[in-house]
Amino acid sequence: MLKLMGWTVVGEPAPVNKCIIIGVPHTSAWDFVISWLFYTSKGAVANILIKKEFFFWPIGYFIRKMGGLPIDRSKGANVIRQTIQLINKRERIHLALTPEGTRSLNKRWKAGFHIISKETGIPVYLGYFDWGRKEISVGEPFELSDNAQDDIKRMKDFYREKGIKGKFPELFTTDY
Repeated sequence: MLKLMGWTVVGEPAPVNKCIIIGVPHTSAWDFVISWLFYTSKGAVANILIKKEFFFWPIGYFIRKMGGLPIDRSKGANVIRQTIQLINKRERIHLALTPEGTRSLNKRWKAGFHIISKETGIPVYLGYFDWGRKEISVGEPFELSDNAQDDIKRMKDFYREKGIKGKFPELFTTDY
C-alpha cells in the first residue's frame, strides 16, 4: 500500500522489544496512517497513546488492534507516570511519541519522552515520516544525555540537517 502511495520505507522496525520512537514531523492525522502502514507492512505493531474516551465499543476494539493504548488526560492525571506503568507492564512496546505534542506549529517540544526513557531504561529512536521525499523510517538509536533541553536541540538539528518536511510544512519547525 505504501508503494502505491509513492512512499519508500527506509530500514526496519527497531530491533528491540521496548523503545520509544520519536515521530517527527507531526502535522497531520495522516502521519498515523502512514506510520501504521509501515509497521503493519513489516508484521509489527507500534503503539500510540490515545485519550481513554475514544475506547468505547466498537471503536475501542479497532483502536487497540491498531496499537492504541488508553491514557487518562483528565485534570490531575499524570500522563508520564501512566506511560511508565504501561511500559513496565508489557514485554514488548514500540511507543511512538511526538515531542511537538500537537499538529499545530510549535517551537517548544515536550521532554516527556526523555523522562520516560530515563525512568524505564528503554532506548529512543529518531523516527520520521518525510512528506517531501515520501520516506518513512524508525531511524537510528539516539543517545540521551542528562539534559533534556540539550537533547531536544540535538534532535532538532538532526531533523533540520535531514531536511524533513511535514505534510503541511508550515506547521513544522526545528527552530529553538
